[in-house]
Amino acid sequence: MAAAPDPAPEPRDPGARADPVGAPGARADPVGAPGARADPAADADRDPGPGPTPLTVPSLSAGAGFVLRPWEMSDLPLVREASRDPYIPLITTVPATYSEAAAEAFVRRQWERAATGAGYPFAIVRSRDRRPVGAIGLWLRELPAGRASLGYWLVPSARGQGIASAALRTVTEWALHDLGIPRLQLCVEPWNTASARIAEKCGFRREGLLRGWQQVGDQRRDMVVYGLLNTDGSVDGRAATAN
Repeated sequence: MAAAPDPAPEPRDPGARADPVGAPGARADPVGAPGARADPAADADRDPGPGPTPLTVPSLSAGAGFVLRPWEMSDLPLVREASRDPYIPLITTVPATYSEAAAEAFVRRQWERAATGAGYPFAIVRSRDRRPVGAIGLWLRELPAGRASLGYWLVPSARGQGIASAALRTVTEWALHDLGIPRLQLCVEPWNTASARIAEKCGFRREGLLRGWQQVGDQRRDMVVYGLLNTDGSVDGRAATAN
């Protein structure tokens, strides 16, 4: 499952971008079934564009079994598994052909996104063995207009276990309550019913069809846009209005 990362994807640069602080927690970049373009845990990866100030990516608990944390160079096995998926490389900057150099460049891009203020990229990590299983990102390109985008993806071995929902709910609550963002949105391809269910389970509302919205591989694809306002009621039992 995967949700389209940000509606404005990043150019697929096979090389490394800037090499910022490698320390976990200092910088950061974006699950599951192919989809938040908004879904297969979409690589919340397509470049959301530069932001105003450097960001520190925090570590967040996503329920009892998973943690969201900044990307590390130790996450290269996750990039390798994601590169083998037929869909994730189409909607993210995960390399379609794996090499250690390309994977390292991918991780550096995540650091750079946080360093430039473009957004918060998280790796989704299983607590019991510290194994990374996916990614989710909160992208701030449109924050001056009061909205932010989400994208996520999960590798095939981690799908169908509720991980994407837990990760999306965690970042959604954090963005609405702690960051006080008025509106969150994500996009899912119409066929991606698994990602659509995840978005709806986390409180997002289907708002409409965007025709030919995004380039996926060699085709322009339609996207269904989902939105959630911080006045829309509750997210997993909590009031969605920011304090």
